[in-house]
Amino acid sequence: MLPTPEAVLDPLSPAECRRLLGSVPIGRLGFTVDALPTIQPVHFTVRGDEVLIPARRGGKVEAASRGAVVAFEVDEYDAATRSGWSVTVVGPSRVLSDAAEVAALEESGLTPWAPGPNGCIVVVRMARVTGRRLSRPTP
Repeated sequence: MLPTPEAVLDPLSPAECRRLLGSVPIGRLGFTVDALPTIQPVHFTVRGDEVLIPARRGGKVEAASRGAVVAFEVDEYDAATRSGWSVTVVGPSRVLSDAAEVAALEESGLTPWAPGPNGCIVVVRMARVTGRRLSRPTP
């Protein structure tokens, strides 16, 4: 049996990170609840230098995202080749609650991860965007 080639972990360029951000439908939002870290899967879209996440008004995502610095992560992994990539965005958040703008985003297909009324959009400004790719050379 041939040995498995060693994995190579390479940083991604900012342009590649931004391209990959929009290539998957689900990400994870990292925020703080009661001084403890929490991670929640979310639907999202990217608009310029912002990640837009539909949320329920009065929910923990909305409450924890009012002006807080949060982390947002997307990734893709291929179990067969044991390769993949991840992109992380860190930045300040705000809650967009203008009814007309929220409705327009919902009509464009931005829907929440959990069913129920949205009511608002959490906006994360991309203050820092980093990423890396895990690959294995072909033997």
